[in-house]
Amino acid sequence: MKSQDIVVLLKLLSLQDQELAKGADQLRSESLGGDPYSVRNLEALLGISKTEIAQSIKRSITSGIARKDTRSNEPRPHRRNLFEFITHGLRFVFPAQVGPMQRGIPTAFAAPMLQNLLVSGGTYNHVWPYAAGREMGQAVAPLFKSVPEAALKDDRLYEYLALVDAVRLGNQREVGLAIDHLKSRILSK
Repeated sequence: MKSQDIVVLLKLLSLQDQELAKGADQLRSESLGGDPYSVRNLEALLGISKTEIAQSIKRSITSGIARKDTRSNEPRPHRRNLFEFITHGLRFVFPAQVGPMQRGIPTAFAAPMLQNLLVSGGTYNHVWPYAAGREMGQAVAPLFKSVPEAALKDDRLYEYLALVDAVRLGNQREVGLAIDHLKSRILSK
């Protein structure tokens, strides 16, 4: 597996969530070529090449973290397996790399949708380095270089990525809280 595989899987989760909320027809009308799960559409939304996305999906299916939908033949994340990998393996396979103070986009519990969930004393906020970012914080290398821009295009993806970073970065209490939120988002569908 590669780190961008997690980004692609989280985007597929986000698309599924949007499909449930908006309906399949509306989601298709908003997508390139009418197929939200196509590698072409995923390339436009994630900033990852079509080749990398196709290889990522193939790796995810081979590992059992994703599967092909039997009706539509579209890639779908296997929610339980993905959740298990994020909660038990992600921080060991893709550990967070924290750097110096930098301007960027807030992540982990500094992200807008998570910032009121945890009150910490004296620690710096974490940010993905991004030239157009407005927040200062300790730089955290994102799972893939295009994550900041992809997160700004999709609030649900941003929330998933921030929670994943909280798992990668946090202490026991923070990780537990992030896992609880991921569980309610990923496994409730």
